Amino acid sequence: MKPHISVITLGVRDVDRAKRFYADGLGWPIHQEQGPWVAFEGGDGRTAIGLLQWDVLADDAGAAPEGSGFRGITLSYIVGSAERVDAVLAEAEHAGATIVKPAQPAWGGRSGCFADPDGHRWKVAWGPGDQPFAAE
Repeated sequence: MKPHISVITLGVRDVDRAKRFYADGLGWPIHQEQGPWVAFEGGDGRTAIGLLQWDVLADDAGAAPEGSGFRGITLSYIVGSAERVDAVLAEAEHAGATIVKPAQPAWGGRSGCFADPDGHRWKVAWGPGDQPFAAE
């Protein structure tokens, strides 16, 4: 198996609200919609981030839909400069995210975290050596 992720699907409580957050708030173009599933292109043309109703996704994964708090995963958005960390966090907050960790020095660079309306944690980071992973 090659190290590749095709789609990351986030379980959300309200698909329309989440779609507005990512599409209207953050400006992500919708790549595909199939029934209750919405996907945004991940930027490289080979990866997508999807949204699906929480209970439907839990059932699809063979898991109970109950759960709260930290889910054991963060999604990272790597940027090209320390200043861009602050700017992206501000964009996310303006779109309706909650800043859960303000931008601060970390690991020789700078990072901070926000939670989308369903509590999914996004880390925004910049650091030496991150350029191959930088989204912008």
